[in-house]
Amino acid sequence: MQQRKLGSSSLEVSALGLGCMGLNYGRGPALNKLEAIKLIRAAFERGITFFDTAEVYGPFRNEELLGEALAPFRTKAVIATKFGYKFDGHDKEIGLTSRPEHIREAVEGSLRRLKTDVIDLLYQHRVDPDTPIEDVAGTVKDLICEGKVKHFGLSEAGVSTIRRAHAVQPVTALQSEYSLWWREPETELLPTLEELGIGFVPFSPLGKGYLTGAITETTTFDIADRRNAIPRFTAEARKVNRPLVDQITRIARQKGGTAAQIALAWLLAQKPWIVPIPGTTKLHRLEENLHGALVELSPDDLHNLCSALSSIPVHGERYPVHLQQQVNR
Repeated sequence: MQQRKLGSSSLEVSALGLGCMGLNYGRGPALNKLEAIKLIRAAFERGITFFDTAEVYGPFRNEELLGEALAPFRTKAVIATKFGYKFDGHDKEIGLTSRPEHIREAVEGSLRRLKTDVIDLLYQHRVDPDTPIEDVAGTVKDLICEGKVKHFGLSEAGVSTIRRAHAVQPVTALQSEYSLWWREPETELLPTLEELGIGFVPFSPLGKGYLTGAITETTTFDIADRRNAIPRFTAEARKVNRPLVDQITRIARQKGGTAAQIALAWLLAQKPWIVPIPGTTKLHRLEENLHGALVELSPDDLHNLCSALSSIPVHGERYPVHLQQQVNR
């Protein structure tokens, strides 16, 4: 697997990472523990060195799975996790908080669950409007000085917040959604990241599965699948957005690949400091995604792809209203 550096930092990772959330959270029934560990180790054996998790995934269980799975080769893997949510006494997520004392508590918990003495990349999961970002960045800076964290990241933050945080503690990576059906980051976000030397880690690079072509308007999701609440995943939106997938699939056939592989190859071709983190619960999908890193798209391929998709509008918001308010702060 080709390696990439996240921005101008020293953090080098595999060109594709593994988003681990769906192993037990947000995508329907969880894999059992042994299956999840087996998949994580299969990813590592196939060249993936970058693994993404968060305390809220479960909560907490996703970090525990990843910690156990990566324990035999911890020094060869890069672990990214996130803080920023508060929980009730029963481990239920009840809102945002990035108070400095909470960040420290969250980091101690993550270190324990991940079975490690240092977190390679620590993200603020969502910007907390009640805590100045300078306080957040300053706290992470202290944790870096203490040797508990190596790199600082932000997730779904707006340009102004990124600049303010970066002035206190250099931001290594920004994580946000980016794909062939969500290109808004190209307007302001990508130019800012390039200017500041910050890497970009797109989550949902396959449109939460939609860009693979496997999801149609008749697809039903498990009751525990968070896509049930996303406007872009209503049956009507899935039907209306189908021409986008059909066009990607046609181009994929011309290249001898799959729609998923073209979607990932397109992302990798945008900037050398972009590292997508597709997730999956299936080994054959993992292997399909990995081949996406081997697909080479020429300038003509990229031009033709963008020209073909530019006239196809995408319908539906990517978050329900209450979650949409938490992004781009």
